[in-house]
Amino acid sequence: MKLSSDALAQMSIDQLWDLYRQTEAILPAKLAAKQKTLEERLAKLGRAVAPNTVRAQRRYPKVLPKYRNPSNRSETWAGRGKQPRWVTNLLKSGKRIDDLRIDRAAM
Repeated sequence: MKLSSDALAQMSIDQLWDLYRQTEAILPAKLAAKQKTLEERLAKLGRAVAPNTVRAQRRYPKVLPKYRNPSNRSETWAGRGKQPRWVTNLLKSGKRIDDLRIDRAAM
């Protein structure tokens, strides 16, 4: 059965609700049956069916900053990823990246 959008637009609200309830009752069973057949096909191919699990995101350790803005001490950069604007501006003005390095011995 194929309903065109024009046919759906011509239906009354009560008819649409009846269609919705019928669909809501039938759809979960059809989806479960389709999933079962797909899992059986995978099993025939020798593939294990993984349960619906969400992998935990890998925790990365906190990276200490390597560079600090001399004019604003709260702006730091770990040296990873794209350079912040303050780093690029200071490099364009003639500073070297080593001038921005945080001295760990002084801490």
